[in-house]
Amino acid sequence: MRAHQQEFSAKGARIAAIGLGGADYARLFREETGITFPLLIDEQREAYRAAELRKANILHLFRGDNAKGRERAKAAGHRQHALHALTQDPFQLGASFVFGPGDVDRFMHASETFSDNAPVDDLLAAVP
Repeated sequence: MRAHQQEFSAKGARIAAIGLGGADYARLFREETGITFPLLIDEQREAYRAAELRKANILHLFRGDNAKGRERAKAAGHRQHALHALTQDPFQLGASFVFGPGDVDRFMHASETFSDNAPVDDLLAAVP
């Protein structure tokens, strides 16, 4: 999302992220990724439960689409921090949302597996 922040800003949208880690992990993540948008902390997984987001299981690690996703992430220089893997639920899947004024849900993509992220074009298209 960081790489596309200007595109969202040009459409009048703001980006925010919610992470499972605590303050130490959030600080490390912000430093390493260089994100400037808000990063909210949800150590108790309240937002994840409210959105009824799924959790993966050990078998997801062996899925072909996940292997390809790990290769893409590694090639791009991304990695999962040991601090996060050891202190939070590494099987929690994420989601992407676009909300509009007046509590309007414009878009939702709930991840089916670790490497399943909403296409940025779809997120941008949901912004009026």
